[in-house]
Amino acid sequence: MSYLARVLFAVNVALLPAIPSAAHEFWIDPVEYSISPGDQLQAHIRVGSNYDGTSLVYLPRNFSRFEVAIGDELIAVEGRMGARPALQMETPGEGLAVILYEATDNIVNWDEWDRFVGFCEHKDFTEVLDRHLDRGLPQTGFSESYTRHVKSLVAIGDGAGADRAFGLRTEFVALANPYTDDLSDGLPVRLLLEGEPRRDVQVELWDRAPDGEISVVKYRTDQDGEALLPVVPGHIYMADSVTMLEREPETPDDPVWHSLWASLTFEVPAE
Repeated sequence: MSYLARVLFAVNVALLPAIPSAAHEFWIDPVEYSISPGDQLQAHIRVGSNYDGTSLVYLPRNFSRFEVAIGDELIAVEGRMGARPALQMETPGEGLAVILYEATDNIVNWDEWDRFVGFCEHKDFTEVLDRHLDRGLPQTGFSESYTRHVKSLVAIGDGAGADRAFGLRTEFVALANPYTDDLSDGLPVRLLLEGEPRRDVQVELWDRAPDGEISVVKYRTDQDGEALLPVVPGHIYMADSVTMLEREPETPDDPVWHSLWASLTFEVPAE
C-alpha cells in the first residue's frame, strides 16, 4: 500500500470508530438517482446525522462487499484508491441498478451509561438495557462492534426491474420499483436479518424535500417484516433500521454487543 493510501485509510478508519453509533447513520448517496445509459454511475458513501454526512473515499479495507446489480448481472465495484465519490463506473446497462455495500467491523466505546440508554431508546430496543444488566455487564467502559449493510436504487434509462434479497446480513428489500410503479399508497419494503423477516421493529424514514428540508418519521414492520412507507414525488428517501445482537467477549476488551445497520436510499421521481 502506498504512503498516500495508508494516510487515507488511516483517516477514514480512525474516524469511524470514534463516531458514536448512537447518532450516525450510514448510507449510499447517488449523485443522480436517474441517469441515461452511457452516463457514469456515481455515488457517495456517507456517514453522518440528520441525513447530512461526510463522503468517505474508496478504500477496499473499509468494505467486505461493494457491488452493483442490474438484472441478473452482479458487478464488483473497482475504484481508484482514495477516490471520492467512492463509486464511479460506466453504466452497466439499462434498468434498475441496485448498489450494495457492506462495511467491515468498527468499534464504539461506551463510557457514559446515559448515552447508551439514549441510543437504545432512540433505536427502540430497550430490552437490550435489561439484558445488559442481566448479563452482569458494566454500565461504563464497555464496547460495541458494528457493521453497516446498505443499498441504493438508481434508474438507468427506463429504470425497469425489481429489487430482491442479495444476501446482505441485514437488508431492506423494496417490494415495488420507485421509478416505474404506482406509489400513491406508499413504497412497501421488507426488512431481513440473516434472510429472515424482522417482525415488529422500528424503521426510520428520512425525507429530503426538493428545497433541502429534512424530516424523519418512524414506522414499524408487521408480522411479515414489511412496512408501507408513505412517499411524495420529487423527494429523496432513506429507510434505516438497527439490530442489536449479544456478543460474548473472549477477553475483557472485546465488544459485548454487535449492532447491524441497514439502510435503503431511493428517489421518487417528480410527476
